[in-house]
Amino acid sequence: MELHLEGKHVVITGGATGIGKAAALEFAREGAAVSVCGRTMEKLVAMQKECEKQGFQVDIYQADVSDTKAMEAMAKEVAEKNDGIDVWVNNAGIAIDRPVLDFTKEDYDRVMQIDLEGVFEGCRIAGRHMIRQGRGGVIINASSFASKIPHTEGAIYAAAKSGVSSFTKTFAANFAPYGIRVVGYIPGMIQTDIAKDAISENRDLYTANVALKRLGVPEDLAKPLVFLASDACGYVTGFDFEISGGKYIVQDPGYSWDRKGKE
Repeated sequence: MELHLEGKHVVITGGATGIGKAAALEFAREGAAVSVCGRTMEKLVAMQKECEKQGFQVDIYQADVSDTKAMEAMAKEVAEKNDGIDVWVNNAGIAIDRPVLDFTKEDYDRVMQIDLEGVFEGCRIAGRHMIRQGRGGVIINASSFASKIPHTEGAIYAAAKSGVSSFTKTFAANFAPYGIRVVGYIPGMIQTDIAKDAISENRDLYTANVALKRLGVPEDLAKPLVFLASDACGYVTGFDFEISGGKYIVQDPGYSWDRKGKE
C-alpha cells in the first residue's frame, strides 16, 4: 500500500521517548521529514542520535506544550524550514495518580495544562499553519483508554483525556472545510516511562483484561499512527482509533485462553 508520505513534514510533541519516539522513526522510514519537540534536551539528543544510527535525520526542538508561545515559535521555525507542516501529532502527556482527596491544585493545573490545554493549543497552532498553507493536513491527538473507563486514582488524567476525545470531534468539524483531518488514538496499557511504575506493580491485573494477553509496546502504535496520517485514511476524521490489544472487549478475556486446547 502506498502511504504517500514522501515530502510530508511531520511534527510530534513529546517525541523523545516512548510512543512519540517510535512514531518519529516510523514516519521517517516512510520518507517524511520529522521534527520532534520535548522538555528535556538530553533525551531529545539521545533520540536524535539513535535515529541517525538507523539512517534517519530527525530535527529536535526543546519546547514544553504548556508554553504556548514556545510552541508557536517552534512551529513557525519548523514551517519555515520545511515549507509548511502537513502532520501534527499531539502526543505529549503526563499522568499523576493519587486518591482523589490527595490531589493538589498544582497537580490539577499541571495535568490539565499538558494533557488538555496542550492539545487544544497544539490543534490551533497546527490548524492555523495548515489553513494558511492551503493544502490540507492531518492532526492526531493522544487520548487514552482512561477516557472510556477511568481508573480509580487517575481522576484528573481521565477527565483531561475525555476532553481530548471531545476536542478531536470539534476540531475535525471546524477544520473539515479546509481539508484538514483530525483523529485521535486510544492506547491500551503501553510499556512506556509514564506507565512503568503502574506496570511493575500491576502487570498481571492489566494483562488479565487484554484479549491478546500482553501489554503493548510503543512500536505497536507507530505503524497505525502513520497509517492514520496517510492518504489511505483520507475519508477518516473525528474519531478515536483504539490500539489496545482488545482490552475489555469482553468481561472475561481470559476464558478463551483457559479453554484453548480443550475443544
